[in-house]
Amino acid sequence: MPFVQPMTMMEFFHKSEGVWFTQRTVHHFDAVADQSGESKLYVGVITVQDPRVKAICEAQGIDPAKAKGGASFMWQEHDDDRKPDPERAAVLIDVPDDETGRSGKLLRNQGYVEKIPVVSRYWFGQDGILTIDTEYETNQGQERCWFMTDDFRVRVSTVRMLNGVYLMTYCSERRYLTETNLAQMVEHN
Repeated sequence: MPFVQPMTMMEFFHKSEGVWFTQRTVHHFDAVADQSGESKLYVGVITVQDPRVKAICEAQGIDPAKAKGGASFMWQEHDDDRKPDPERAAVLIDVPDDETGRSGKLLRNQGYVEKIPVVSRYWFGQDGILTIDTEYETNQGQERCWFMTDDFRVRVSTVRMLNGVYLMTYCSERRYLTETNLAQMVEHN
């Protein structure tokens, strides 16, 4: 089956479902040294019936009936084999602008840059690149993400702080393959 770029947030969440191996490089544009690392990202799709959808929508003053569902994200260091820490997790809810689902709001129970509930704006370009803009209380963030294949994606983000310090992160992410995944790939090919 040929690769199809997701063009709505729920398509993006479904294509992202699973466990991802992330290699990241963080560039600081101040006195802090650049960083790099590896981590695991766990992504699960949330249906519109999940009680977290209603709770997060209501906390942000959004009608839950406008939501299409969402996703849960948990992350941990690559070599950590323990169950992921709930403090390193977030839930995102998709509230599209219209029926096309190509743009809308992402409601997040807690932000990545600032650990507060936040509403972001998103849109998909004609090329399938997802752009997410987030205004925090003291920071602005932009993330761009796209799939190269069903099992490899790229994320690039920037953060601008009130004091003018910028941060740029580049992540390449590949899907962890399980024995079941490998068997399906062998059967398919």
